[in-house]
Amino acid sequence: MSELTTLPQWQALTKHHQEIANLHMRNLFHADNNRFNDFSLKAAGLLLDYSKNRITKETLRLFNNLLETLDITKQINAMFNGENINTSENRPALHIALRNFTHQSIIVNQQDIMPHIKANLSNMQKLTDRIHNNTWLPNNRAITDIVNIGVGGSDLGPAMATEALTPYKNPQLKLHFVSNIDSAHITQTLNKLNPNTTLFIISSKSFTTQETLINATTAKTWFIQQGGGKLDKHFIAVTGNLTKAKQFGFVSDNIFPIWDWVGGRYSLWSAIGLPIALAIGMDNFLDLLKGAHAMDQHFRTAPFLQNMPILLAILSTWYINFFGTRVQAILPYEQHLALLPTYLQQAEMESTGKHVRHNGAPLSYNTGPVIFGVAGTNGQHAFYQLLHQGTQLIPSDFIITANSHHPIRDHHPILFANALSQSKALLEGKNAEETFQELLNSGHDEITAKKLLPHKVLLGNQPSNTIVLPKLTPHSLGALIALYEHKIFVESIIWDINAFDQWSVELGKQLANHMLPHLKSQQNTALFDTSTNGLINYYHLNNNHNSD
Repeated sequence: MSELTTLPQWQALTKHHQEIANLHMRNLFHADNNRFNDFSLKAAGLLLDYSKNRITKETLRLFNNLLETLDITKQINAMFNGENINTSENRPALHIALRNFTHQSIIVNQQDIMPHIKANLSNMQKLTDRIHNNTWLPNNRAITDIVNIGVGGSDLGPAMATEALTPYKNPQLKLHFVSNIDSAHITQTLNKLNPNTTLFIISSKSFTTQETLINATTAKTWFIQQGGGKLDKHFIAVTGNLTKAKQFGFVSDNIFPIWDWVGGRYSLWSAIGLPIALAIGMDNFLDLLKGAHAMDQHFRTAPFLQNMPILLAILSTWYINFFGTRVQAILPYEQHLALLPTYLQQAEMESTGKHVRHNGAPLSYNTGPVIFGVAGTNGQHAFYQLLHQGTQLIPSDFIITANSHHPIRDHHPILFANALSQSKALLEGKNAEETFQELLNSGHDEITAKKLLPHKVLLGNQPSNTIVLPKLTPHSLGALIALYEHKIFVESIIWDINAFDQWSVELGKQLANHMLPHLKSQQNTALFDTSTNGLINYYHLNNNHNSD
């Protein structure tokens, strides 16, 4: 493929950006009473309002031309057909197969993978039913606590979805997630548990991830020391490395597979989602998959400019590559989605944090944004100041629900009003004339008003999307997650990068393994750079391991 920025369609977008870059969204709304209808759509039960963006119909027409030139449809079909779109690892990216309800075969290496997926779901069903029905009874006692030990995608996805679907949780079970290798994380968790009623799920695709194995070993040692009984009733593995799981002590019946065509950050739909199924029940877990499948079908079949993931990718590319943005805010006005910004940090930044094209050539343009955000109105009293009056253009996604699981008095209408008012304030701002009049009306004299004026003006013209879920259900959550997965994939097609590898993670692991013996040694080192040497030697001086 030709260099992206040299394409005539890209050059047309560059010219168009120059023409409308200073256009205020206030004017766009004043000029078009139908702007909401023209720039919103529904899919898979979600509503996307993208009218509060610095775009016109011409912007979308020009992007449509670019996407046709890039043959987006061919690459989308390549993913659904199981082609090796993860080029650096020569494998498919088939998380969509894990939620395939079409009854169609998906072939990988001349083998239909759907029977394996269905068998795995059946085994998840059996385990979930036994624990929920209290027929999985180690030491004749029911399981009360489930501890998921994983890191990255083996932690963020299950933790986020389990928190999001709290209203659907089995009240007899408590879910715990341990990811940090800091001993405080595992220790504080174990201190709450009874070994006789605890089930550990060790999730690691490779079963070589240092953080997970160290935490798993600590849990296993604690369990044995506490007299917890037989391991096979208390330890389950989710992995693609059967041999290493058995070496650790897992019996075959307690090992759930994950396949190499499932990337970690796309894996909550697989047995990595076992904690979700155990928390909310298998029927609800299947609804989560069905919600994602509904978005998959929309993504694969809808025209570009009526396609929700593609539109989000267009807007992301528009701001990053033409307006020069570096950051995006994810703002869920739903407390149960508190972990969504963190989850999407990995999904976006691990996928689009690349500096070379598929062919290895260096990029001459920027790719993925830095993702941040918190749930609810807390952010309004923290970082929204930067959104409203900072010097950076920061696009925002507001995610809200029309109905609450906890309809107490006016809580939800007030929450909804806050989300709408913030998106409106980012759109309109408050210009100098309005601000000056407001200062006079509040009792300030003209001299004071003029002095305060520059500090109180809000320029507005800050873009945002609003995504509305009727209610936060397993189905709507599945659709929402799949929406962002596909948005990220389309970004990667436009930028000609691989969204499904993450080689930088390996370097950190290698360096940590090389450095660890020097930390465990009591001898100072001069082997590394002066900064690393100085920090290791300072550690030796101040750490009390000499007395261990």
